[in-house]
Amino acid sequence: MNWFKYSSPQTFFPLAGKLAPWFGVLAAITCAAGLYLGFFVAPTDAQQGDAYRIIFIHVPAAWMSMFLYLVMAFWAGLGLAFNTRLSGMMASAVAPTGALFTFLALWTGSLWGKPTWGTWWVWDARLTSELILLFLYFGFMALQAAIDDPRRADKAGAVLALVGVVNIPIIYFSVKWWNTLHQGASVSLTKAPTMAATMLTGMAVMAFGFWFYSIAAALTRARCIMLERERASEWVGDYARRSA
Repeated sequence: MNWFKYSSPQTFFPLAGKLAPWFGVLAAITCAAGLYLGFFVAPTDAQQGDAYRIIFIHVPAAWMSMFLYLVMAFWAGLGLAFNTRLSGMMASAVAPTGALFTFLALWTGSLWGKPTWGTWWVWDARLTSELILLFLYFGFMALQAAIDDPRRADKAGAVLALVGVVNIPIIYFSVKWWNTLHQGASVSLTKAPTMAATMLTGMAVMAFGFWFYSIAAALTRARCIMLERERASEWVGDYARRSA
């Protein structure tokens, strides 16, 4: 397949329309399976009881918050380097979903922290850096919304997104670099997991579900952005006439 064929909004628009529903269906199926495994199949934790089950939402959401920021920064940097229209649109399409998962990670973390730590919030290194990530998402979207010219908005947002990438390793390594209340990683690429196989499976399935949802949401939002920015283009007029 010639992927360069889909590097323009005109050719990418119909492809996104075909793929988005499929990823939406996959997201619904995998999220339902992940929630079932996490809340009904996984065993009760010996120390935390059933309160720990929030991790089946919290941990995948935290993973996606960092991963989607890197995806957003990649598209933004690509657009800044090669001045491509589609790249800026994709970065704009990814940002709201990344902000959603960052908020979800912070919210569920507070729900988990109250019975575990005895408080809803502490200025812990991991929590504080994750909060900064949410502000970076908000700042990216606000900066783009404040500039009328989309191309200038994409360039300004790209600079902010690329500068903010430095926060991602801070979030990931914060529990190793500083003495924090937040527990260390239970899943590592270099070590065996420290949790039951059922728990790990439930989190992995939920992570895939969130990933599929992110793709479906980004593709759908990208189509809306394309129609808005390219409304003066001939292909948008043809699409509107066919849809009427």
